[in-house]
Amino acid sequence: MKLEQFCAAVFMKLGLPPDEARDSAEILVAADARGIESHGVGRLWRYKNGLQRGIMAGGVRATTVRETPLSLVLDANGAMGLSLSKRTMARVIEKARVSGAAFSSVRNSNHFGIAGYYTEMAAPSDMIGICMTNTAALGVPTFGRKAMFGTNPIAFSIPAHDGRMFTLDMATTVVTRGKVEVYDREQKPLPGGWAVNTKGVGTSDAHSLLEDMLYQRGGGILPLGGEGELFSGYKGYGLAEVVDIMTAVLSGGVFGQAVMDSQATSARVCHFFGAIRLDLFRDPEEIKSDMDRLLDELENAEPAEGCERVYYAGLKEHEAEAESARVGVPLSEKVAAQLRQIGEELGVAVPFTF
Repeated sequence: MKLEQFCAAVFMKLGLPPDEARDSAEILVAADARGIESHGVGRLWRYKNGLQRGIMAGGVRATTVRETPLSLVLDANGAMGLSLSKRTMARVIEKARVSGAAFSSVRNSNHFGIAGYYTEMAAPSDMIGICMTNTAALGVPTFGRKAMFGTNPIAFSIPAHDGRMFTLDMATTVVTRGKVEVYDREQKPLPGGWAVNTKGVGTSDAHSLLEDMLYQRGGGILPLGGEGELFSGYKGYGLAEVVDIMTAVLSGGVFGQAVMDSQATSARVCHFFGAIRLDLFRDPEEIKSDMDRLLDELENAEPAEGCERVYYAGLKEHEAEAESARVGVPLSEKVAAQLRQIGEELGVAVPFTF
């Protein structure tokens, strides 16, 4: 794929070994292919800045802090989060083949793209995949006015037959910062209920919100559920703290408001990965057959008036991925222009089309 080849060439120009460059490009493009533009190649400039400024580095190997047959704690030493996470999930899956289940907590890493990429790695081995990461402090706690935790996504995948699977990949805030960045790039006002300003009052100004969060002046994105107690925002707040605990507290990494981005690049962050064999519970074929039935029931559920269909978690993304494989990965003109600029700066030939 031309877009993957371009991104891999950029990463190699920035000092990544070829295997890390290819993995990083594949994971970034996978986000755009699935329609998750907030975590796709529009973030390439952040990786470029991070590598050029020494915040992240290629060819870095993680240090094993503690290891058992069931667990693994790593210090990433500032490695690229994308390639490191793919390698770590592969190690977790191999441990789970022997032990039935395995888990890893990682500190001192960098942004790793979409969490669902890693959980879906477990599916071909008839396993459940689990993944979490903390992020720079962007989320405002219930009744608060200052960001105290990240968007802290959680992902979970379980396979059905014929490549189908249920993949939940969700932020624990109403939206991710990447989505706010998309609105800022397109100069669109934020929808109500997404974020609050430095006084803890709702805001639609994406640009001011991003700057206030960057410089920790106050304001931020609301937890899943929204403002206050009426719509249970405290549940998203609680889930975000679970992610900080599993990723950072367990690994000895940085958590909460201490996780900070710079103007040039992203913060050092922590991850958690897990894999659980289906045959710990039942014959995997029986479980996947029941998953077929469950997914069929959800997909065939009667839609609400004015709505076309009902989706289950991951269906939209998998359909978008299939369409991208057929017609190409969609990119906005602003992202395409950004890629052209990066290509010109680094001397990497840009494909005729994106």
